[in-house]
Amino acid sequence: MAASATIAAEGGGFPAPGPGIFDLPPVFEIAGIGVTKPMLQLVLAAALVFGFLYVAARQRAMVPGKLQFAGEGAYGFVRNSVARDIIGSHDFQRFVPYLVAMFFFILVNNLFASIPFIQFPTFSRASMAYALAGLSWIIYNAVGIWKHGFLGYLKLQSVPSGVSPAMYPLLVPLEFFSNILVRPVTLALRLFANMFAGHILLVLFATGGLYLVEHVGGIGYVAGPLAWILAVAVAFLEILVQVLQAYVFVLLNAMYIQGALADEH
Repeated sequence: MAASATIAAEGGGFPAPGPGIFDLPPVFEIAGIGVTKPMLQLVLAAALVFGFLYVAARQRAMVPGKLQFAGEGAYGFVRNSVARDIIGSHDFQRFVPYLVAMFFFILVNNLFASIPFIQFPTFSRASMAYALAGLSWIIYNAVGIWKHGFLGYLKLQSVPSGVSPAMYPLLVPLEFFSNILVRPVTLALRLFANMFAGHILLVLFATGGLYLVEHVGGIGYVAGPLAWILAVAVAFLEILVQVLQAYVFVLLNAMYIQGALADEH
């Protein structure tokens, strides 16, 4: 964001922020491979989530302290509101660690966009969002194949029940495409697009306000600060979006797992 503000201050017309602001140079290299800021954020988020949950669960006192209380509340939210309610009371417990870890991993990476001196949403990089969706795709399909067998799972996901066989040539390809191929794409696209759009909007208001103040004059002295006020409002809205997207991603994962375990489609 600071780099974009510098560009805007140089004159020559307002350079509207675009996809180029996400092309960050490597921070350092390992064996000739550039390590970028989003890569470091992934590692940092994993360390923070593991450290918080480990420390919160280490004592396990009958009367919990503040950290244990926060950890149990965070764990219970995903366990009860997502895993148990969506997957069902018989099968949900074995998926709770995965869903808890995923929720807080995505949440921390999303919140990096609102933390000073970081201010970059990790999953605004499409490759990282699609990698996470790919992991989800492997897990819920593996769960379905483990329970129903390969052919049984394909039938469950591709052949809708209660439909005349005459409709199979039309519906089976659509069901296969929708349930097997499209889900990871839409899962990743929803997360990536929200993080991408929110970051561009914040940069637009911040750099646009600076340009109006420094280069327009007159009405720019009013419009510029107004743009900054809108940037602050959008920043608070983005925090809500960041939390919501983490919740939606995990909620859909639980729904896909439940669908893979179900006996009827």
